[in-house]
Amino acid sequence: MRHLLAAAAILALATPLAAQESDPMTAEQSESADLTFERVFASPGLDGASPRQAKLSPDGRYLTLLRNREDERERYDLWGYDRESGEWTMLVDSKALGSGRELSEDEKMQRERARVGNLRGIITYQWNSDGSGVLVPLDGDLYLAKLDGTVTRLTNTEESELNPKLSPEGRYVSFVRDRQLWTGPVGEDAQPITPKEGELIRWGEAEFVAQEEMARLTGYWWGPKEERIAVQRTDESPVGVVTRAAIGATGTKVYDQRYPVAGSDNAIVELFVMDPDGGNRVKVDLGEETDIYLARVDWAPDGTLYVQRQNREQTRLDMLRVDPSTGASEVWFTEEAATEDYWINLSDNYRFLKDGRLLWWSEREGVGNFYLFDGSNWTRVTDRAEPVIGLTGVDQDAGRIYYQGVENVLERHIYAAPLEGGAETRLTEAGFVHSAVMDKDAQTLLVSRSAPDQPPQSYLADTDGDRLAWVEENALDADHPYAPYLASHVMPQYGTIPAEDGTPLHYMMLKPEMEPGKQYPVFIMHYGGPGPQIVDRSWKGALAQAIVDKGYIYFALDNRGSANRGVAFEQPLYRAMGGVEVRDQKAGAEFLRTLDYVDPAKLAIYGWSYGGYMTLKRLQADPGLYAAGISGAPVTRWGLYDTHYTERFMGDPNEVPEAYEAASAIPNATNIADPLLLIHGMADDNVVFENSSELIAKLQEGNVPFEMMLYPGYTHRVSGENISPHMWNTIFRFLDSYGVTPPE
Repeated sequence: MRHLLAAAAILALATPLAAQESDPMTAEQSESADLTFERVFASPGLDGASPRQAKLSPDGRYLTLLRNREDERERYDLWGYDRESGEWTMLVDSKALGSGRELSEDEKMQRERARVGNLRGIITYQWNSDGSGVLVPLDGDLYLAKLDGTVTRLTNTEESELNPKLSPEGRYVSFVRDRQLWTGPVGEDAQPITPKEGELIRWGEAEFVAQEEMARLTGYWWGPKEERIAVQRTDESPVGVVTRAAIGATGTKVYDQRYPVAGSDNAIVELFVMDPDGGNRVKVDLGEETDIYLARVDWAPDGTLYVQRQNREQTRLDMLRVDPSTGASEVWFTEEAATEDYWINLSDNYRFLKDGRLLWWSEREGVGNFYLFDGSNWTRVTDRAEPVIGLTGVDQDAGRIYYQGVENVLERHIYAAPLEGGAETRLTEAGFVHSAVMDKDAQTLLVSRSAPDQPPQSYLADTDGDRLAWVEENALDADHPYAPYLASHVMPQYGTIPAEDGTPLHYMMLKPEMEPGKQYPVFIMHYGGPGPQIVDRSWKGALAQAIVDKGYIYFALDNRGSANRGVAFEQPLYRAMGGVEVRDQKAGAEFLRTLDYVDPAKLAIYGWSYGGYMTLKRLQADPGLYAAGISGAPVTRWGLYDTHYTERFMGDPNEVPEAYEAASAIPNATNIADPLLLIHGMADDNVVFENSSELIAKLQEGNVPFEMMLYPGYTHRVSGENISPHMWNTIFRFLDSYGVTPPE
């Protein structure tokens, strides 16, 4: 049954642009309701419709996406839009077709790695080559959905089919089942094409660190003409075992999880190439050194196989050119870290061109830019002072590339530039944070954007960036779920403060309605670690607004080490985590204490994962500066975290133990003198619970008072329509108990 959000999308896409402009609801037109944590996490979501995985068909005619239900915000169905007829169709109803059976442990863990463990229904899909249908995994089985509404079931087994794919020309379906790779013609029974070698050998699956840290979720790759498949073989026997107790509400399951902690042995990863039936299998020569990372695997248009081999230190990346018939390889080129005390950031921002050249993203000159490689020489394509951060599309016939880049730190836009180098053109509107995808020939843009006063929108655009039609206008009108709370919506204020070396650090502040002469508490949200950029001009959602509605100032600052500002801004974390970012965040706190409307005795700090670690390090470093700290799922000792992430920034603990000792949150845990709330999911397979149990023991043995809230059955993601309000109400009851409250 079509629901209201789908109907709204139909109207938007079928209506001429001139008639699409909605009249936004103004604050004067609405009366604000109380924004509770219960409502923040309830259905329908206050961000409005939030489609996922929007894709264009190979010919660009059709648009498909996963749309969540109005009454069940985390359940997604597959919808398709025909750009010629202007009609939407629900292609797969996840409730009507799905069995609802429990997923295998392997699939649950893969979903955790892909950050979709909380979603239900359809979470991914793949177009077939001729654009006539899509492959849809659902509840552990596979379906082929045609655009005429017919659905064919391809598998019906008790086991889950992991990493399903259609081959490039659509003749075969493939998947991983029970640690083997299976293939077969579409509509016929698939067969295993790799041997069964016991519990510790996996074929066709990405190993743990590849999924968790390298953004590589697959372990096999079809050749362009379906003649050969490259398949990863993973031997987990060298990897140490972490006995993980997944403590649930009514019982405990114990898993012996192969988890490579920093400084320990990784899995042995090999690569083979074989025919679709498993025949003519040859081993790819990855070099004599086995302690390497298989970073990326790609087939070029001419049928050559390319493999990116990263050294254990992550300071060198070799591009290997492989003969798929023999497995013989040679180093095509080598990428080195931009500076001696830095690392290589892996990316998917590259494209093998039809003429044999490679369009390649690199930070070799300090900022991410594109280069062309012809096998001998490098030519710079873009020349940006702020980073290029994503490749959107390449129109090889027109000689034009499309990409995402940073502008003025806080905005991200889509640009076009000549493939051979030249001036870029911005295609998107100022004031927003944008991302985009294109069809394979780069003829149509599918743009997503948001702003501080506009929840996420998406639209189709031509190659000049001109909007053709809304996919989801998501206008803040009277019918929007957020409308009852719009009158109290607070726009963020942006600014910078200097770090100790003068580097400008960007901050964002949301203020409640304040009375002159009164001082207000501050809720400081931080992450602090490598990667996420927190402060930008995107929609921040209802959670921050709910905190402001409680009478708190909401504050966030991006310290050195965070992403999208180039090598020099990230580099200070090298072998020094828990130092420079703590000092940068302290500068933010000291800035807040200078503001006459801030209560300097009521600065509360909160963070999750690396942010949870930051809470502990901040409380240890500066007792008395903060009124209270909330630490969610913290890494407390980096020797407990995985190899690829930790060693990238901290090096090998066997070689630099002093760096790990300085970075640990355990040795100085008893320095914590301010109120602490510790939160952790008791089935966490990423930041394993031992991180918190070791901290708990240290604090108890030191007679240091603290509070904690543990969530049985929850992993690194503690969230849900009931659990999320429970957690956030717990946090603010904790702050209330210590007097970190708004003025009367």
